[in-house]
Amino acid sequence: MIRRAKIMIGLGLAVAALGTGIAVAQSEDAVVASARADGVVGEQADGYLGFAKTPSAEVKAAVDATNIKRRAIYTEIAAKPGSVATVQEVAAARGCEQLANRVAPGQPYRLTPNGPWQVRGSGPVALPPICG
Repeated sequence: MIRRAKIMIGLGLAVAALGTGIAVAQSEDAVVASARADGVVGEQADGYLGFAKTPSAEVKAAVDATNIKRRAIYTEIAAKPGSVATVQEVAAARGCEQLANRVAPGQPYRLTPNGPWQVRGSGPVALPPICG
């Protein structure tokens, strides 16, 4: 829990230092937004988008591009001087935030890499233990 707190503090400082980097990495084009609304694409606890249903080639390309942008930002944060986090830890910390704040009711999400997809109801997403 202490390590996670340090990662979250570091993530917050890095986001401030990077300006809009995280926002840019998470901005969605219309293809991804539509696929998310249709239940094809969902957030995952690892900090990346995944496919709850088989995507079209267009959706797959758009999600891949979004995930590449996200990984670049996570890598930049983890590489900052004094960082105590790996790229995976930064991604997971951000994944917790995404699950808590970005998954709308009716949208799919996944808590573990190979776990089942779930659909958010009217309540909050039940976060995995790693999220604290």
